[in-house]
Amino acid sequence: MEKLYAELKKELVKLNKQDLKNHNLNEDFLNKIYSVFPFNKFEFIISHLIAKGIIDLRQYLNIRSAYLERNKFLYLFEITAPRTFGETWAQRHLNELIPELKRPSTQLDSSYRGEYDFWYNKIKIEVKASRAVKRQSGESLLIKALSSDSKSGFDMNFQQIKPSCCDVFVWIGVWRDIIKYWVLSSKEVKNSKYFSKGQHRGNIGEGQLWLKESNIKNFKKYEVAPRNILNAILKQKGAAKVEK
Repeated sequence: MEKLYAELKKELVKLNKQDLKNHNLNEDFLNKIYSVFPFNKFEFIISHLIAKGIIDLRQYLNIRSAYLERNKFLYLFEITAPRTFGETWAQRHLNELIPELKRPSTQLDSSYRGEYDFWYNKIKIEVKASRAVKRQSGESLLIKALSSDSKSGFDMNFQQIKPSCCDVFVWIGVWRDIIKYWVLSSKEVKNSKYFSKGQHRGNIGEGQLWLKESNIKNFKKYEVAPRNILNAILKQKGAAKVEK
């Protein structure tokens, strides 16, 4: 949103101060404008810029294309139910990337009780997903959503982590413009200094882990390209066993 607004403000500079006042395009009015999707201050500015001949249709389409490229995954921030995003979308997304992953069952694993998400080559795989949002903001997820080059402090919380229930974790991190993937053994997660145990009272062995701008670089060695996720899972097999 910030980049879109910056682009439009550059065009607004071409209007003189009297035009801004006459057409309610000054900063104070724009910040107070009442919005109901899809009618908001951006639509308001664009319509005026086109009407005044400051930008033409071609320029508008260029602005639109650039915005869509920067926000190709913004729709994922519209999913408000954590379970729908963290389980339904994330699991389906990973399975689309790696069709070889199988849904676990007692036929594959006689001890299976629903504690992990996928099975491959006797490896128990748990998927966790989170979204990068601006820290200390009371706004909606859609407004708090950050791009990968944002300078704002961000939170990305991977919750209900149970290292004893799987061999390998696949973490999926979503920004407005990119998706990142990390593959870690359950032992590496359990022993991470960023792993906080005791997320829910009574759930022994369950915890959470926060990725932030201050520690995300420490997980760079676990980051993989989508095409390499399966290989990374297989490489973690030797390091996967954790004390039960």
